[in-house]
Amino acid sequence: MPTTIRRAVLSLPAAPLGPGNPLPALLLPVETHRFDPAQRAGLPADMARQLGHEPLRTAMPARRHDAYTRHRARTDVEAVVVENDRLRVTVLPGLGGRIHGIEHKPSGRQLLYSNPVLQPAEFALNGAWFSGGVEWNIGATGHTPLSVAPVHAARVPAPDGGEMLRLWEWERLRDLPFQVDLWLPEGSDFLHVGVRVRNPHDRPRAVYWWSNTAVPETDRTRVLAPAGAAWRFGYERSLLSVPVPRWDGADRTYPLNSRYPADFFYDVPDGARRWIAAVGEDGHGLVQTSTDVLRGRKLFVWGAGPGGRRWQEWLTEPGTGGYAEIQAGLARTQLEHVPLEAGGEFAWLEAYGPLAADPAAVHGEDWGAARAAVERELERALPRTAVDDAYAAWRPYADLDPKGDEEILATGSGWGALEVERGRYRLPGTPFDPATLGEEQQPWLHLLHTGTMPDCEDALPPEPSLVSPYWRDQLEMAESGAGDARLCYHLGVARWHAGDRSQAVRSWEQVATGHWPSMRCLAVADQVDGHPERAADRFLLAFASVRDEHRAGPAWTAATAALARETVEALLAVGRADEAREVLSGLRPGTLDRGRFRLLLARVLLAQGDAGAAREIFDQGFEVEDLREGDEVVGETWYAVAERLVAGDGPVTDEVRARARALHPLPSRYDFRMRPERG
Repeated sequence: MPTTIRRAVLSLPAAPLGPGNPLPALLLPVETHRFDPAQRAGLPADMARQLGHEPLRTAMPARRHDAYTRHRARTDVEAVVVENDRLRVTVLPGLGGRIHGIEHKPSGRQLLYSNPVLQPAEFALNGAWFSGGVEWNIGATGHTPLSVAPVHAARVPAPDGGEMLRLWEWERLRDLPFQVDLWLPEGSDFLHVGVRVRNPHDRPRAVYWWSNTAVPETDRTRVLAPAGAAWRFGYERSLLSVPVPRWDGADRTYPLNSRYPADFFYDVPDGARRWIAAVGEDGHGLVQTSTDVLRGRKLFVWGAGPGGRRWQEWLTEPGTGGYAEIQAGLARTQLEHVPLEAGGEFAWLEAYGPLAADPAAVHGEDWGAARAAVERELERALPRTAVDDAYAAWRPYADLDPKGDEEILATGSGWGALEVERGRYRLPGTPFDPATLGEEQQPWLHLLHTGTMPDCEDALPPEPSLVSPYWRDQLEMAESGAGDARLCYHLGVARWHAGDRSQAVRSWEQVATGHWPSMRCLAVADQVDGHPERAADRFLLAFASVRDEHRAGPAWTAATAALARETVEALLAVGRADEAREVLSGLRPGTLDRGRFRLLLARVLLAQGDAGAAREIFDQGFEVEDLREGDEVVGETWYAVAERLVAGDGPVTDEVRARARALHPLPSRYDFRMRPERG
C-alpha cells in the first residue's frame, strides 16, 4: 500500500476553547520550572550556561487562553491521516499539529496514549493545553503557546518518491519559523519526522524544542533510555543528579513507583545512539529515536499519589487509563535554551515505531541488559545508519514548497505572513501566504506601510500587541497625535516586554485617564514595583470603566472577567474584602458561576470573617477550570477555611493547624498537590 495523505474528521467530546483573553500578559505565570541559580555551581558548564540563556520576561505576544470550560460536547475536529500498510497516523493541524494517534495496523496496537476527550487545561505558557499524543513543543520552558492554535499544513513530495505532510508556523515567543515533515517510507513500521527551526534574523535567537510523547501507563510500564544517570527535577524546584534505574529506594523507570510528579532528564553519553522507549509487561511498546542533534531524553511521571492521579482524571475523564511522557529535546533539560546564530538553523530527523523485546530482559534487574535488549531490537528494526541516511535524503526536500493551492490541507495564522512582509524573508519550504493576513494583522500592516497606527476610537478591547525589537522600533518612530491612546498603549507594552519598565509606565500615564487598558497596565506595574494599594485603586478604576460601558460580545465579556479576577486578587492582597465583594457582585451570573469565581468568592467570604459561608461553597462543589499546573490555591484556601473554623475567634496556632488537617482533610476532588507538603 503506497503512503496516502487525506483529510478526515475526528469526533470527540471536547470543551470549547472560548475567546482569547484580550489583556496583555505582562507577567509570566508562576513558573513551576523556576530554577534556583545557586544550584548552577555543581552543574556541567554547558548546562549551567544554557540554564540562564535568555529567559522569558513575558509570554507576549501570545494572548492568554483562559475562558474555556469543562462542559464537553461531541465535536467534529479536522484531522489529516498519513497512512501506509503498516501505520495509520492521525494529526490535528488545528491544534498545534499534534499527533493524536499512531496505530500499528498489523498488531492493532495504538502506540500512543490517545486522549478520548479534548479538555483544555492551564499548562501552556499562555494557558490552554491538552494532553495526549505527540506535541511539538517550541518556544521556551513550558508548553508552547501553539498548543491549541492552528498551524499550516500541506502535501509535499517525500524523499522516497511518495508524499509527506508538512506542518509549519511562525513561533512568536522567539520569532522563529519552524516546520515538521511527516512521512512513512514504503513498508516501514516507523513514522519519519523531519524538523527544522530557522533564524532568519540578523541577531541570534534562543531556541527550545522538545517532542513530547504520551504513552499508556500501567504498574508494569517501564521507560528505558541509554543512560545510567538522570537529572531529576521535581515541583519542589530542585535539579538533582540521580542514578538510573534505582533512586531513593525504588526503581524510577516504572512511572508509578514515584509518588509525586517529576521530570527525569536522562544523561545520555556523547556518542551513544539517541533513543527512548516505553514498554509494557509483555515487552511491547513504542520507541523513539533520532539523529544526534536532538540530544536530550526525558521521562515525565505524574506519580501514584492522590494529586497526580487527580490531575490525570482532570485532563481526561474518570475510568480512563493514565499516561506518562517520553520526550526528546535539543538540550539535556527543559530548563535550558540553546543559542541559534543569525541566519542559522537546527534540523534533525526523528522516528517513531513499535518495539517488541524480550519481556524478561527489559523488566530484569540488570539495567545494562535491559537497555541492551531494547537497543538490539531497535537496531534490528531501524538501524542507526538508516536514520542518518533518511535525514540526508530528507534535507533537499525540506525546501520544496507545496505545488499549488490544491495541496494546502489547513491554514494557520497570519502572523508569519506579517513577519515575512516586514523582513522580506525568503523561506523555501514554508510559504507564509499574504492571503492569510487577517483582521488582527491589519493595524500592524498599516503601521508598517504608513508609519502610523490607524485611527479607531472604538478599538476596545485592543488588538494583540507586537513586542519584538523590530516592532518596538516601528512604534518608537511612529507619528503620533496628542494623546494617541492606541499608540501609547502598544508602545508601553513593547517597552515593558523589553524590560524598559519606567518608559512603559511613562507611555501608559500619558493616556490612562481615558483609556482603561493603559490604566490596567499601570496597575500591574504598581504591583511589580511594590505599590499594592495604588495597584488596587487603579485596577478598580479600570474595572469600573469596563463594567460601565456594558458592551456586548465575547471579547468584551472575556475582558470583563479577566479584569475582575485581577481586581479582586489585588483588593484581597491589601485587605479590602468588602470592595472585592462588590466587584464580584457586579459580574454577570454566567461569569460568577465559573469555578474560578466561586473560589474567589470563598476567599472573599473568608477575608470578611465568614468561614462558614466559604465552606458552604466548597461543600456545594466547584471546578476551577483554569487551575494552573502546580498551583496550590485550592488546597491552601480549603485549609485556611478549616483553620478558621477550628480556631473560631482565636489565633491560628500550630496546634490549630494540626487539628484542622485532622478534622477537615482535603477532599480528593480538590487535591491537586504536585509535591510534598511544606513543613
